[in-house]
Amino acid sequence: MASIPVVDFRDFHDPAKREAFIRTLGEGLEAFGFVAVTGHGVDEDLLDRAYATAERTFALPSEVKRQYEDPANARQRGYTAFGVEHAKDQPIGDLKEFWHVGRELDADHPLARSGDIPVNHFPAEEPAFQGTFLELFDALEYFAHSLLAAVGEYLELPEGFFKEMVHDGNSVLRIIHYPDVPDAEPGAVRAAQHEDINLMTVLPASTRPGLELLTREGKWMAVQTPPGVMVCDTGDMMQLLTGGRLPATTHRVVNPDNADGGRYSMPFFVHPHPDRRLTTLGSDEQGPTTRDFLLQRLRENGVAN
Repeated sequence: MASIPVVDFRDFHDPAKREAFIRTLGEGLEAFGFVAVTGHGVDEDLLDRAYATAERTFALPSEVKRQYEDPANARQRGYTAFGVEHAKDQPIGDLKEFWHVGRELDADHPLARSGDIPVNHFPAEEPAFQGTFLELFDALEYFAHSLLAAVGEYLELPEGFFKEMVHDGNSVLRIIHYPDVPDAEPGAVRAAQHEDINLMTVLPASTRPGLELLTREGKWMAVQTPPGVMVCDTGDMMQLLTGGRLPATTHRVVNPDNADGGRYSMPFFVHPHPDRRLTTLGSDEQGPTTRDFLLQRLRENGVAN
């Protein structure tokens, strides 16, 4: 049994099932901030290759991985070392390390020249990394943008609203390794309770359980889904944009009861174009730019100065 609503994305393209799909999707996001999506079209073999590549990459020596860490760019691309990031308002670092991969732009693209879309840092020591994760980035982005079109219909927004908003957005694929840490600092967890910063997150099935969300009743609920789904949730930017109608739900990744050999996860964070303003729908008060909102949250999470 799934703990959150499960929808089949193929129903979005079936005229007989489209309306029910959109309603279940939207109501699930309103009630939980999370839904699980089957029929997403992302190749399982690609996901398997990506996890295998991630395992080899994070097995590299720390001094090798640290060569690809970029604090000057708020670690928006490349490697982030174990324990650096912490949840907002949490003093203890999370028990994880991760790698960020974003879209590739030509050097003369305005967003590349301005630095709003940072340059990727690919590990030369793992030849399969670049090709595998750029392919996965494209596949997850295609699905995420299609899902946002359905969300736009639920919100009765003009056709193409989200498509225009996220075009050339600063979206990022985060490849995460949660190692076993038997001697962790008291109170440290794999990912402390937090809300996602972005517009929407698409999460392929992780290699181990542990994801929990905080219900509206204030109870922690394990996110249990059928195999092969994409777990999708709305973040702070969507909450701001919709005036709280689609909330950013608090969630966490808890430590296992016993050593589990480590956990790998690959969330894809959808971001609007850096210049887009997060103005609440129907409001005359201008919201912050995506660029400014993101940088503020990265500072609060300890990865930006």
